[in-house]
Amino acid sequence: MKVGIIVESRMASTRLPGKILLPIVGKPALELMVERLKQVKEAHEVIIATTENERDLTIVDFASRWGVGCFRGSEEDVLSRVVGAARKYNLDIIVEITSDCPLADPDIISEYIRTFMASDVDYVANIIKRTHPRGMDVQVFKTSILNDIEATTKDAADREHPSLHIYEHPEKYKLMNMFAEPGYHMPDQRLTLDTPQDYFVIRTVYEELYPKNRNFRYKDIYSLLTKRPDIRKINSHIDQKRPRGYDHTERARKYLGLD
Repeated sequence: MKVGIIVESRMASTRLPGKILLPIVGKPALELMVERLKQVKEAHEVIIATTENERDLTIVDFASRWGVGCFRGSEEDVLSRVVGAARKYNLDIIVEITSDCPLADPDIISEYIRTFMASDVDYVANIIKRTHPRGMDVQVFKTSILNDIEATTKDAADREHPSLHIYEHPEKYKLMNMFAEPGYHMPDQRLTLDTPQDYFVIRTVYEELYPKNRNFRYKDIYSLLTKRPDIRKINSHIDQKRPRGYDHTERARKYLGLD
């Protein structure tokens, strides 16, 4: 079974344009993310799924420089873009992550891949009931499921959010929600890169941890933020955009008895 991490990435952003290439400890945010993803031993490929828009040629150049795969597809139809990337690299299992998660934890991703491989489920993720901060999001599922969805759905939200159809239909797919370890729950913290305040938080985390240990993990971040409430407050007022498909998990939570 060939496993690939697909990172949905583009230069356009309404609240923070060009955010994925913003400098952090002297490197673009996306490069730091790729550094972390390449540590996931269970993944055979790291692939950046970007768009055919000319401004995203920068991302293509960076992917080549960083030694990771790259696929270009529709800017609006993200579902077809992810499916196209999976087909190009012959993936059996997709690990879906967006590029606004530059603090993604390789150990968490590895654990979820192993859990998926060892379980009779269609979908493993930590977004149905959140215990990790937003920005530690990981979703694992079979390529064949996404192929079927891509071939049948005409729903605009499904096309924009590739895995939406899976967790909106818990009666159809076997779902498993993963949790942070006891004592490390921080669901209200934003570690996603979407606003200038988010950028300041993520940059500060890297500046505090990266020089001492380039392979720092979520527990290190949790420890830092617990000791530094001043950092946590910087983006605590930010409202998360909630279009259908980004945080539309209520039905799945109820179905799985997680409310």
